[in-house]
Amino acid sequence: MEDSSDDASCLSLQNLGSSSPGRKQNKENTITVNCVTFPHPDTMPEQQLLKPTEWSYCDYFWADKKDPQGNGNVAGFELLLQKQLKGKQMQKEMSEFIRERIKIEEEYAKNLAKLSQNSLAAQEEGSLGEAWAQVKKSLADEAEVHLKFSAKLHSEVEKPLMNFRENFKKDMKKCDHHIADLRKQLASRYAAVEKARKALTERQRDLEMKTQQLEIKLSNKTEEDIKKARRKSTQAGDDLMRCVDLYNQAQSKWFEEMVTTTLELERLEVERVEMIRQHLCQYTQLRHETDMFNQSTVEPVDQLLRKVDPAKDRELWVREHKTGNIRPVDMEI
Repeated sequence: MEDSSDDASCLSLQNLGSSSPGRKQNKENTITVNCVTFPHPDTMPEQQLLKPTEWSYCDYFWADKKDPQGNGNVAGFELLLQKQLKGKQMQKEMSEFIRERIKIEEEYAKNLAKLSQNSLAAQEEGSLGEAWAQVKKSLADEAEVHLKFSAKLHSEVEKPLMNFRENFKKDMKKCDHHIADLRKQLASRYAAVEKARKALTERQRDLEMKTQQLEIKLSNKTEEDIKKARRKSTQAGDDLMRCVDLYNQAQSKWFEEMVTTTLELERLEVERVEMIRQHLCQYTQLRHETDMFNQSTVEPVDQLLRKVDPAKDRELWVREHKTGNIRPVDMEI
């Protein structure tokens, strides 16, 4: 995953002291949840959001959340990944929806073209016959409009939606593994801290016990034991400090990568939404154009319908089919 922007790195570096687990906090001022150290709720210092008023991903997904479908926890970062993958799925389903829309258009165009060849009322004559013939021709023209509409839907809406970020799932998997590895390293460092803390407690208890023994009976052996116990206690303290330092380094690294990566996911989501919006706008534009072209197919029909003249049609028909204009008269005796 590439850095989302210079802004992301600036945020992570400038706010590391205030928003990552602080190295100067003592144990009473912090609480560790799932190997991540946070300010203690009772002594929590006010933290400024990295991106105030923006509801940014980098501010609201540091803790884990109880899995509603199980007994475990879901990392905040995992929720963001699920959001991304769901977005990809929604984009795919929108593309499939447009594909179905295209099928309807193609079938409609096919039926219109077929109907335009129908011979029903083909023997209508005169100006009405001309208007009727134009009605049928308009169906063929409309069929062509819908075929063009379906072709543009495919090339300008469906295909871009389907092909946008073809390798997205693979990229998200890499991103997931990267953050998960950092979190595993953090858990390992935390386990080392707890082990070193336990060792120090045992050494301190051993030193205290030998000191009490010295108060009861003085002996060179006991004094030697105390010196040895003191050295071991000091060593255990040094080991704990080293483990805590390594833990803090691991947590700082995780923090920086979380900020950078969540901002990148945020950018990708904005990009996805904008892309879909643009292509849906293209869909509505094509619909408007189709309506306009459809209107143009019926304009010739309207023109001929305005010219339909029953009297003229009667004249033309009579001229062609008349049988005689001499009327009958009364018979004479």
